[in-house]
Amino acid sequence: MQKDGFILRESQGILYYSCLAFESLPHVRHGFSTRRGRPAEPSFTLGGSKLNSPDRINENRRQFLSALHLEDTRLITLRQVHSNHVHIVEYISGQEEPIEGDALASGIAGAALAVQIADCLPVLIADPAHRAIAAVHSGWRGTLSRVLPETILEMQRAFGSNPEQLQIAVGPGIRACCFEVGPEVVNLFNDVYPGISLAMPAPERPGKYLLDLCNALDFQLDLAGVPPENRHDLNTCTRCNNDLFFSYRAEGQAAGRMMAVIGMSGRFCSANI
Repeated sequence: MQKDGFILRESQGILYYSCLAFESLPHVRHGFSTRRGRPAEPSFTLGGSKLNSPDRINENRRQFLSALHLEDTRLITLRQVHSNHVHIVEYISGQEEPIEGDALASGIAGAALAVQIADCLPVLIADPAHRAIAAVHSGWRGTLSRVLPETILEMQRAFGSNPEQLQIAVGPGIRACCFEVGPEVVNLFNDVYPGISLAMPAPERPGKYLLDLCNALDFQLDLAGVPPENRHDLNTCTRCNNDLFFSYRAEGQAAGRMMAVIGMSGRFCSANI
């Protein structure tokens, strides 16, 4: 993957990362949030934390959409379960309860697709040729079950997407420097990716390994047919940079959540999903 091509932007007092390749696409708005919000809200959690009320989280989400110029869209989230379930959003819902799964894709304006993260890898996809977008939550279980290539397959079926034309952006997540796992997890990946070394022994931690999820995603994108020049990786570890990002490995149950959001500008209409 390309290890550059991101910029840290500030809008309305909110810090977020933006992929420059996505910024060049007409009508697409996106961003990877950080834990830095307005001065009045220094811990800018967008979900997950028991330390913040639902009203506070909803207000933070509203502010983030506004910072991305997606204030006229409807935010669509998931009840994430570390699966490879992909949902195609065909029309906007007035339903408040999120559906279960780990990826969203859509070809309609007015939908802001979002996944929540606090170490798992967030992946945003844009198909400029067919005006389609997707947001993917890829933790180790989702990576193992190939949620990212499954999303690409669903985009091919639903929108006629050509993998060679897709733009992929991988945001902040735990990296091989910090993602320590046991041999049982390594064995699962060795079974799925024979002959590919995705883990190395953890220094001074006998019986533990450091797993490289991003390398697994890169391999999946090779097989899916996405050109290397269309893949962009922020290459930033959430645990190493806990001052800027929430990290479950660093903070445990107290960790808030960031969001990766992508949408296409345009007003929504009420409907049911």
